[in-house]
This record gives sequence, C-alpha cells and structure tokens, in this order.
Amino acid sequence: MNKTKIVLITGAGTGIGRALSIAAAEKGFDVILVGRTSGTLDETMSKCNPNAVRHIIADVTSAEGRALIAKTVNGSLDILINNAGTLRVGHLEDMADADLEQMTDTNLVAPMALTRELLPALRKSKGQIVNIGSVFGDIAHPFFAGYSATKFGLRGFSDAMRRELSGAGIGVTYIAPRATRTAKETAFEKLIEPMGMTLDSAEAVAFQAWDAILKNKRESFPSGKERFFVKVQRLFPSLVDKFVSAQARDPRTLAALKRSAKT
Repeated sequence: MNKTKIVLITGAGTGIGRALSIAAAEKGFDVILVGRTSGTLDETMSKCNPNAVRHIIADVTSAEGRALIAKTVNGSLDILINNAGTLRVGHLEDMADADLEQMTDTNLVAPMALTRELLPALRKSKGQIVNIGSVFGDIAHPFFAGYSATKFGLRGFSDAMRRELSGAGIGVTYIAPRATRTAKETAFEKLIEPMGMTLDSAEAVAFQAWDAILKNKRESFPSGKERFFVKVQRLFPSLVDKFVSAQARDPRTLAALKRSAKT
C-alpha cells in the first residue's frame, strides 16, 4: 500500500500558495500549510478537505520559524514547495534598505535556509524541492530590479541544488509564473497595461505547477509570449535589452510608475 505523500507549502495563506494548497488536498496529499497569519491559513483550510490539511504559523524568514517547521515535520516530508514571496516596485534609488532586505530575506534567503533544514527529511523520502520563481527570474525587468535579482538567485539556487543532490534521489523543480492576479498585483497594477503584461489566475498557475511537479520537470514556464522571450533572453539577451528598455522609457510607463508611487 502506497504511503500518502506529505507536502509542505510556504506562503499558503493567500494567492498562489492557497491555490497550490487546495489543489494538493484535492490530489490526496497530506498538506502542511505554512504562513505568518492564522486567519489566512484558516481560510485556506476551509477550502480544503479538513482531513487532508494542517497548518504551522511560522515566519520563514526567522530561524525560530524555520526551526518550528522542521520540528513539526519531524523527519517526514516528500515535497517542499518554497512559495512565500514579497514584491516591491519602483526606481531603485527610491527603494529603502528595508524594502531590499525584505525581498532578499523572503524570496531568497528563506527558501535556501528552509531547504537546508528540511534536507534530512527529503533525503529519507527521496523527495522533491519545488521553488516558485518568476519569469522575472529570466527576464530582468526595470522597476522590478530587487525582485528580479531575488528570482534570478532562486533559479540559480535551484540549478545548483539539482546538481549538488544528483545521485541522492531528490528532484528539484523550478516554477516560473508570469504576473499573477493576487494581492501582490496592487503593487504594479498601473504598470500592467503600459508594459504589456499578461496576468494568469492563481488557479491557472497552480494547475501548471502541479503538472510540472508530478512529472518531476526541471523547470516550467507559462505558455505564450513569455516562454518565447525567455528563450530569446537566454540566446540573444541584447534583443530583449532593446525591447524592455524601450518599454521602460515609454512616457506611459513612467507616468504609470508615478501614479503607483502615490498610492
């Protein structure tokens, strides 16, 4: 008889994390939701089979939070999904140290440190590490410099761990959604039209992510123009420089950025 797989999802209280959690419960996994706020986790749990989910209230950016997660897992874990993330948008010169540190701590340091803490459990199960990145981790966007940098780092971390753990039986999957309709959308909503962004629902992202996870894919990108631009970026980055730089200089983009800064 096959054992029910245990999945741990960070940032499970909202957005993509919630959609991933609901889908995991529907697939019959034993799901551990991780987040900082009990109210949002409770809301996610209410949308799942109550027998399939449990939650841990913990801040993944703190050593204490990660220790609590590792203690609760207690050596039993099959899939770790590093999903928690945060976003700040604007000119780099307008970013405070706190903005940059929060993105770096949440989007990059926390996934690396939590993966380290849970590696013994994943080695035992020959499990899987899943890192939720972004198309911006391949195509660096102006006004998203700090966010892009952290997602580039997460993609590099994914590649490095895949190679480091080769032979250990642990899979590493990097998921790169494009812009998604979540609460974070409010940070850049005025840039969507002038920068020609296409938005997916959190449910669509979760569907594509779980397809890649269950197939143990190396990486997954959305279909459409973003996937094409990722290929161009990797082969002919100067072409993407010209296209995206023109967007950044467009008066409509700059006007939208000013409106975003005021809200």
